Amino acid sequence: MSQAAISIKHQNNDGGAPRVDMKLEVELVPVSDVDRAKEFYTRLGWRLDADDVMGNDFRVVQFTPPGSASSITFGKGVTTAAPGSLRGGLIVSDIEAAHEELVARGINASEVFHGSPFNPAGRISGPAPGRQSYGSFVSFEDPDGNVWIVQEVTRRLPGRIDLKAMTFASANDLASAMRRAEAAHGEHEKRNGQHDANWSDWYAAYMVAEQAGTELPV
Repeated sequence: MSQAAISIKHQNNDGGAPRVDMKLEVELVPVSDVDRAKEFYTRLGWRLDADDVMGNDFRVVQFTPPGSASSITFGKGVTTAAPGSLRGGLIVSDIEAAHEELVARGINASEVFHGSPFNPAGRISGPAPGRQSYGSFVSFEDPDGNVWIVQEVTRRLPGRIDLKAMTFASANDLASAMRRAEAAHGEHEKRNGQHDANWSDWYAAYMVAEQAGTELPV
């Protein structure tokens, strides 16, 4: 086996056989009108990565959402799935800011809601009580009826983040995390009844724990 092949293998947490990391790269979106879909996702503010035409029967258009490591692809000759059959998920760190941006871009987005993200009858107006991570949503559709569910995630479930590779997808995500740390640090100072001069280390510990899904400092 080559050195290159060995270098991408990692030991399982349970001590079993080595595994190869698999990172989701592309989601295929079935559409009926490629140019109409391209206009929509451009208006949505997603980055256009490619628009390649190969003959009369094949065209590939790729977009990447802001801050995302994964992209979407649609076009001609790309998928046999029915247009409008996709149900996709997106995450944001501030659901209300995301909703405001969607509306500002002319996207017919739902209101912010909690409850069931998949059953409209089970939706409750407004964000989740206490803005619980994973609990608040917005939905919207592209022109073909492909549905995107936007979910607010501020604190990851344990095990979802590699502490050695912890990053923030954008300056906005970092700023939001710092604001949450600032608010929590204010409560920390109130409980202790004194000013904490070592606030920067406390912020860092809070932000790392929040993203990793481990116990938050108090």
